[in-house]
Amino acid sequence: MSEVDDLSAFLMVARAGGFRQAARASGASSSALSDAVKRLETELGVRLLNRTTRSVLTTEAGRALMERVGPALREIRAALDHASSLRDRPAGLLRLNVPVSATRLVLPQIVPAFLAAYPDIRLEIATDENFVDIIAEGCDAGIRYDERLEQDMIAVPIGPRIQRFALAASSDYLAARGRPEHPGDLLSHACIQGRFAGRAVTPWEFERDGESMVVNTSGPLLVQSGGGSDLAVAASVAGTGIIYLFEDWLRPHFENGTLEPVMEPWWLNFSGPFLYYPGRRLVPAPLRAFIDFVKAMQRTDGKEQDR
Repeated sequence: MSEVDDLSAFLMVARAGGFRQAARASGASSSALSDAVKRLETELGVRLLNRTTRSVLTTEAGRALMERVGPALREIRAALDHASSLRDRPAGLLRLNVPVSATRLVLPQIVPAFLAAYPDIRLEIATDENFVDIIAEGCDAGIRYDERLEQDMIAVPIGPRIQRFALAASSDYLAARGRPEHPGDLLSHACIQGRFAGRAVTPWEFERDGESMVVNTSGPLLVQSGGGSDLAVAASVAGTGIIYLFEDWLRPHFENGTLEPVMEPWWLNFSGPFLYYPGRRLVPAPLRAFIDFVKAMQRTDGKEQDR
């Protein structure tokens, strides 16, 4: 087990990019992590990390070890979690990688009840809008929409199965600039845009009675999708322009009157998100408990909708 602990310490430092960063993330001390890596290097007779005063980088041997050992350690952890699941209650750490929209629109209806049902499970949420390798990120599972799911993963529906992108603006903006009635009208309006990191500005999509349209908008404000969306909403409430966002995100502003729905017949429907995870033989006990909990909620929600 001491060798496993040293390997785990090496992986934490390599992924974090430094001993202090790994110590903050893991709760271990920097000196303990350093000693573990030195023991491992001594045993293997090869340097795994190049250390400078400003950075810690993996050597070629270190990168090769990460690629081979990372999956193996996850399997060891899964086996141990599986053994512990034979107790009365599942226990351990569950790491999820999710977009900001899921933390706002999906998980609040699930997480509190899940943690109340499984008090021995600790849940760690990492928010990321990019297309990520959840295994490389050290996560057990992720949440994404179907067009951004990783290949060769098992996907389980989570949250609402049908969602819409809504268009909205403040009453002051609409009084000053007029109310668009057709997607083409947006070309003459101030539109608050969004884009994912490293990608082009996201076009706005619409559909009505079988007709689909894509509009490349322009406007005075561009934010990063997800993390910058609250700023975009605040700007729209202040009258800066028209916003295009999840209907559920904007609904509180529709209800309190700070924003008005615009062009609702053209709002785009799309399928809801999925919880996805690697298809391996031993699913960690905390993840198995979460999957079963989500499936049970979906069944309950489906029955309520049928009534």
